Amino acid sequence: MTELRTRMIRDMTLRGFSPRTHESYIAAVVHLARHYRRSPEQLTNEEVQAYLLHLVQHRKLAWATCSLAVNAFRFLYHVTLERDRTDFRVPAPKVPQKLPEILSREDVWRLINAASAPTHRLLLATTYAAGLRVSELVALKVSNIDPERLTIHVEQGKGGKDRYVPLADRLLVELRRFWRVVPPAHWVFPNRQGTRPIDISSVQKIYTMTKLQAGIRKQGGIHALRHAYATHLLEAGTDLPTVQRLLGHQHLSTTMRYFHLSQRRVLGTRSPLDLPQPPTA
Repeated sequence: MTELRTRMIRDMTLRGFSPRTHESYIAAVVHLARHYRRSPEQLTNEEVQAYLLHLVQHRKLAWATCSLAVNAFRFLYHVTLERDRTDFRVPAPKVPQKLPEILSREDVWRLINAASAPTHRLLLATTYAAGLRVSELVALKVSNIDPERLTIHVEQGKGGKDRYVPLADRLLVELRRFWRVVPPAHWVFPNRQGTRPIDISSVQKIYTMTKLQAGIRKQGGIHALRHAYATHLLEAGTDLPTVQRLLGHQHLSTTMRYFHLSQRRVLGTRSPLDLPQPPTA
């Protein structure tokens, strides 16, 4: 490990960045160094900006990938190397904002029932029942499950924030049934060796495989279960601030998007043409 990488990791650790952010930022800097075949310390700001343009115009990477590289380079040069601030940037994407395809409640049950293994069934049910991000799911510990208070403690979610979500009665039954066969250890969903949590890539593969087995053709990865969780809560009458807290959103505007995804709320709204005709009309 080079001194620069060590310093950058130290600075990210001091600021509470997640392990996934560590990996993403380091990977972006490594690719920059390989492109120029020089240490990032030797590169000028103009060379860094030229590399970002190369990612957009020649490699045609997704805007999210390029934006991540921007943030990584800003951190490296402004924080770790303490250079004067330079506004590295990539052009904003000019693409239509599409709403995700939402799984219906019927879709969710078809998905869970189509799981080929008890572990897969429990994994999918837990994701939906608690509205978890995939990173929160894999980090879930047995000690986070509180059957007395019927809560799940989500530790260090997005933004490094903890929160509590309800533990569904059905999920508790599923957990106890599974643990009678496979006694719990540390992680709720460990890898095969039991030494660490299951990999996120493995979780995505389980979701994709089970979705195909269930005959569901809607697009998206396992995050679709979190979308479904929020949308189904709104359709059941849960107020928006409560859904915001359950999802761990910092801003209510982030949760507001689920109003657009709630078909009962949108399609159940009366057209103004159906309102009573004004007396003077």
